[in-house]
Amino acid sequence: MPWLVRAADVLAAAEVARSGRERRRGLLGRDGVEGALVLAPCRHVHTFGMRFPIDIAFCDGDGVVLRVCSLPPWRLAPVVFRARFVIEAEAGAFERWALHEGDIIEIEL
Repeated sequence: MPWLVRAADVLAAAEVARSGRERRRGLLGRDGVEGALVLAPCRHVHTFGMRFPIDIAFCDGDGVVLRVCSLPPWRLAPVVFRARFVIEAEAGAFERWALHEGDIIEIEL
């Protein structure tokens, strides 16, 4: 199982959605998420049809967090053109993980 790692800290278990079908489905139809969902490649997300609010981190190709935001259901996130992947987690997770813009995230197997 992949892990989200910042420096030497393991933040959470991660599910990686790489195919177009997996990315389109995302967290739709779920009542929550354990850990995080990574959408790669991705630079834009929405919460239309979602059942719960989420935290979103847009990261560049080096894993640098470019932008962090929270979205309630039925909202549209801004497009972050420099983003190469997105991390989604239940709202409040990033605060618990102390995840901020400028952090460098790695996805390790």
